[in-house]
Parts: sequence; structure tokens; C-alpha cells
Amino acid sequence: MKTILLKLAGPLQSWGTNSHFEYRRTDNYPSKSAIIGMILAAMGIRRGVDENLIIELNKFDFALRIDQEGDILEDYHIVQNRLKEASFYVTKRYYLEDAVFLAALGSENGAVIAEIEHALKYPHFQPFMGRRSCPVPADFFLGVFEEGVIEILKTYPWQAASWFKKKQRHDPKYHTFVYADSHLLKQAVRKRRKDKVASFSQKNRQFQYRFESELSVMLENPLYQGSTKDEHDALAAIGGEYVSIQS
Repeated sequence: MKTILLKLAGPLQSWGTNSHFEYRRTDNYPSKSAIIGMILAAMGIRRGVDENLIIELNKFDFALRIDQEGDILEDYHIVQNRLKEASFYVTKRYYLEDAVFLAALGSENGAVIAEIEHALKYPHFQPFMGRRSCPVPADFFLGVFEEGVIEILKTYPWQAASWFKKKQRHDPKYHTFVYADSHLLKQAVRKRRKDKVASFSQKNRQFQYRFESELSVMLENPLYQGSTKDEHDALAAIGGEYVSIQS
């Protein structure tokens, strides 16, 4: 088994699996179809060209870890109808702010993994996180590993931003979740998610349901500073004393 590990982090991301017309929503974490789309773009595969490769990538094991939850941002638009100069209408776009995710794709097909690795290092088309205005980070491609997708996400170091880790500094471990193909977590509850891509064709995009399960994980916190009982005493630092004031 070889596993590709990707980091998705930035000011804004958007991962819609149920968006139509003027309302472009985002899910709380990336979809498998979005990750496959990013890989195909990096490989230079145009929409509707090589759908046999899509079938192959759908077979890959997939799991995703939430390292830093994002906040939902609503972006307000007013759009003009070109056919009617005085006609305007409202559209809304939704994003995730300051989120960090790790996405893992695994397979026994070493030849395809090697092709994907080369494409991610030297992309033909620039990958982006859901929308073209959301570029991937410099450390987007984290490498190829020998572990399976669940194993690597259980052990890979926590990738949240430093400011976010500092907020958790009194907890030795950070509790988060992994969302994976259900066959990888056979004892877990299954739920359906419509993010199995059948075709990326611009004229006839098609997505099907796949089963997904959730796994709770604990990540080591490198900024752990002990209990809140050991908080710094500001008055002690300047030689002050607590004075009891009584009426």
C-alpha cells in the first residue's frame, strides 16, 4: 500500500457537493470528488477526456482528517444581467475561513501513485481549493508513505496553525475526527455522501453516492504547557501583592 498525503490550508476554501445556481454552499470538509479533481488537473487531464482514470481513482482508499475547523463565511454578490442593463440579482458564495485538513489517498497500484506524485510536484494545471481564488499552500504535497490512509492520519503530526495550537496549549492531546471510505472502518456507522464522481464533463457532470464513516482520533499537542492551575501571575511578576479590601 502507498498513500499520498495532501495538506489543504489557507485563508479560504470551498467544498460544495450540493450547490446550484445563485447559492454556492460549502461542506465542512473536502469531498473525495474534489481531491480527485485536483489530482486530474495536476495531471493535465481535461474534463470529459479520460474517464477510465476517474474509475481507477474512485477505487483508491480515501480518508480526511480535520486539523483545524474553519468558520463559514458568506460572500455577498450583486450580478448584472448583460441582456438587461438595469437588471441585477443577488448571488451568495460560501467559504471556510482558516481551516486545515489532511487528505490521504491510498492504493496498491504503485505505477499510478508514481504518476500522481510527479503531477503534484510539477502540475500541468494549477490545483485550487474548490475555487480558483483559493490556491493550495506551498506544502500542499506532503509526500508518499507506505502506511494505509487510516494509519498515516492517526500518526502524522498535527498541522494546525500555531495560533490555533496555542489556544489548546493546556490539553496534551487534540481531539478531532477522520472521515473515511466506510470499508476502511467496518465497525463504524455509515452515512451517504454524494461525492463519488462519475464524470467531470462540463456538459454533463455526474456524481453518485458513496458510504463514509467517522473515526475519533487524538493528536499530540506540541505546545502543551500543563494545567491552567500553573497560569502566570502578573502581579507576582512586578512584585505586587493581593490586598483584601474590606468596608
